[in-house]
Amino acid sequence: MLRDFRNFLMKENFVALALAVVLGGAVGKVVQAIVDDFIMPIVGKVTPSGEWQTATWDVGGMKFGVGDFLSVAINFLIIALVVWRLSKLLEKPAPPAVATKDCPFCRMPMDAAATRCPHCTSQL
Repeated sequence: MLRDFRNFLMKENFVALALAVVLGGAVGKVVQAIVDDFIMPIVGKVTPSGEWQTATWDVGGMKFGVGDFLSVAINFLIIALVVWRLSKLLEKPAPPAVATKDCPFCRMPMDAAATRCPHCTSQL
């Protein structure tokens, strides 16, 4: 039974998923540190004072935490921007497309530098 369970875990890639979750948590902490330590001080200088984060909207007997919501929304947008830029830095560029031309005899695509068609073997 234990062997079957281990095979199931390996077959369904649960180990890879678990590693991805752990790595994602670690990357999340790094991104949060970048935002908190480098970007939010700039945002703090641009925005008025820190009191806007505690602002409420009073309607009758209800209080809506508008400032807190705006603070979380701005923090989310900044984190999303940092993650997007980091993903662009780590993304591999696409390989250049191979130049092709059509064979004048069989009309199949082939490499532009070819001297013989790989499909009909005609000499070009």
